[in-house]
Amino acid sequence: MLTALSIRDVVLIDRLDLSFGPGLTVLTGETGAGKSILLDSLGLALGMRAESGLVRAGCEQASVAACFSLSVDHPALALLTAQGLEGEDEIVLRRVLTKDGRSRAFVNDQPAGVALLRRIGALLVEVQGQHEQMGLADPASHAMFLDVFGVPADFRDTVAGAWGAWRQAVFQLNAARVAIESARRDEDW
Repeated sequence: MLTALSIRDVVLIDRLDLSFGPGLTVLTGETGAGKSILLDSLGLALGMRAESGLVRAGCEQASVAACFSLSVDHPALALLTAQGLEGEDEIVLRRVLTKDGRSRAFVNDQPAGVALLRRIGALLVEVQGQHEQMGLADPASHAMFLDVFGVPADFRDTVAGAWGAWRQAVFQLNAARVAIESARRDEDW
């Protein structure tokens, strides 16, 4: 659950700190009220494309930090662990964008790639617009969602280990076949 969003020097926003309570969060308002700026800021923290136009005029850089409170079995924590990053029940995603368009990404104040930020962000937030469907429409996330919500962790680990051993055996079998074929070709010599 998104618990806080901190925005510095993004478009018209000098400094904004938002806190969110549990449950559904909906942004509404008149055209031009700033909903898109808030969503673009959140998107920046979630690894979306960074454009130098987001940096407020007269500033060297913009930054956005999004804090999420998670249950211990949340898939984002498993992804952090797999990437060798620390994560407990809270994740802070931060992105700094300079006026020349370069950006740096951080997960719990540890440098990270934007692609990792995007993967974590996809597990944390589902943004729905008038014509957008993200997250659940991405086939790459389907197996993970099914596993996390329907399969005990020890069984997932056992299956993952067996799958890895099977892939290694297939690799070794193919290498042996190549060696046998090479030996057959060299047999006449």
